[in-house]
Amino acid sequence: MDEEEARDFNERCVQCSEVNWGLTDGGRFYCRTCHNVTERTRDVVNTEVTCNARIQTISKGSRNRGKSEEGWEWYVCEGFQLILKKQAEALEALGVCPQMKDEILCNFWRRYLQKSQQAYCDRPAGEAVKALSVCDSSTDMDSEPDRPSLLHLLSLSESDGDLQTDCSFASSSGKVSECTSVCSGSVDGRLYLMKNRKETLRMSMPMTLSFCYMALLWLREPMTLSDLLRFVVEGHIPYLNVYQDFPEKMKLYGLDLRIFCVESWPVYEEVYSKMIELAAFLDLPRFPDITESCFLHPDMLCMKYLMEVNLPDELHNWTCRVVKKIGFGEVDFLTLTPGNKSTRKVKYDVLAAAIIVVVLKLLFLLDDHYEWLLSGFAAEKNKNNKEGGPYFEFKEWYKVIKCSLDAEQKKLDEERAKYLWRCEKPLFYSVKKKSKVLRRRQMVVNLQNQFGKLSGPVQPAERPNPSSFQLSWSEENTDGTCFHGHSLKGILQEKNGVLTTINPDYWLCTIRLCREKLCGHLAHYKEVDFPQSYHFVLRLFSFLLRIQPSYIHEEVCVIEHKLFNKKLSKKTK
Repeated sequence: MDEEEARDFNERCVQCSEVNWGLTDGGRFYCRTCHNVTERTRDVVNTEVTCNARIQTISKGSRNRGKSEEGWEWYVCEGFQLILKKQAEALEALGVCPQMKDEILCNFWRRYLQKSQQAYCDRPAGEAVKALSVCDSSTDMDSEPDRPSLLHLLSLSESDGDLQTDCSFASSSGKVSECTSVCSGSVDGRLYLMKNRKETLRMSMPMTLSFCYMALLWLREPMTLSDLLRFVVEGHIPYLNVYQDFPEKMKLYGLDLRIFCVESWPVYEEVYSKMIELAAFLDLPRFPDITESCFLHPDMLCMKYLMEVNLPDELHNWTCRVVKKIGFGEVDFLTLTPGNKSTRKVKYDVLAAAIIVVVLKLLFLLDDHYEWLLSGFAAEKNKNNKEGGPYFEFKEWYKVIKCSLDAEQKKLDEERAKYLWRCEKPLFYSVKKKSKVLRRRQMVVNLQNQFGKLSGPVQPAERPNPSSFQLSWSEENTDGTCFHGHSLKGILQEKNGVLTTINPDYWLCTIRLCREKLCGHLAHYKEVDFPQSYHFVLRLFSFLLRIQPSYIHEEVCVIEHKLFNKKLSKKTK
């Protein structure tokens, strides 16, 4: 009977233009070719007609309420879409271009859903058509006309493999029940975590930041990846416990916690590598060019970091000379081309920091001896200098920066130690344990209130205002802590009308670079093997970028080999 009624429906599908209809359990027509579900429903003919009767409701069948708690049936990708939406709105509040959310990020997300065969695509060959609900339910399905719908039908895997044995949320008995209400709140939470789904680029919480950074890079926004991750840690961009903002009827428990619950800070290298993989996976074209006027250009970023670390403005001329010498300011080098393995992927903030480190080595050597000797020369000249600005003294700069850096690092460590990873919204791993979890949560809240009355009110830590600068220095201060206007002439000599360094020597961090394909790094860093002055400068930039000093050291080694390529090639011969 259903097949006859489906054959009588002769309208073409709006998506694939085919006439191949079937009927869902809710009585709506769906296309067997592309699985698009229409608003049209079959006509029910009832011979037992009652006069003067009125139809009270029409069931649209948009969503099922198969859960015992009357929750929506939702998919993992819908949860990630909500998170991306909130992150994009937070970035817009920070001043990012308004078109990022609706035009750039939305298109990236749709392309990902299509490429990963989760939506906007035909069902993969060999898969059977499944209903929206994974569990068989004998209860009636109520309508939800106000439910925001993203997907009509998602592709589900037919395979029924085991979950990973190390999953703390899964039962130790082996396989998880077919009913999603037992193992997760989402429909496809179990399928999402299965081993055989690793061939595709599976969505994760760090990948939400990869999506955001990819959109920022496409728009060439003045925000580096280190800035993005710092705003996440400071709470300006939703990431930790963001699932608390899910709609009330999107029940989240069980295996969903393993997907959306985050108990660690985002890592720079992971977010960046996922962004590179994601851009190649989506088959994106070449990104917009990074030109000299762009904020991400090394010349622009070097100027910003020189101001932030309180170094003289004259150092910018030296950083520009280094960038021009090694060719790292070229458009083709700086612009991301997804899928091109021959080009080196650029970490713009790390590159700018490494260039400044190389310039400091060129001028001050940073060998725990020569920089202090130059400071003595500059101090003697400052005593007799009665005209113009003061000469830059590395020793005085080191004292000021070290004091400020130690204070900021201690403050950051204390904030991280005090951070409460548990969210206010109680989480439970199964419906059976919900009452127990709620009772324990209420007990904890009562104890906290009682101890709070005894110890007095605790002032919550104030969230810092979002800023591109973590360290600020004003030239109006008379205490001599700002070195922006200091001159480098005290440590330079004029030769053929050009200022050059007094000492022609330079020490390399490494004579030969490693093969990145073998060990994953081009160079390795151990603090005991290098001078303390060099380590201090690396530590300063690692604090600003929130990355390990080894990442900056690796970039320094690459720049040095590019800068002294001819001399190194002669030595090897």
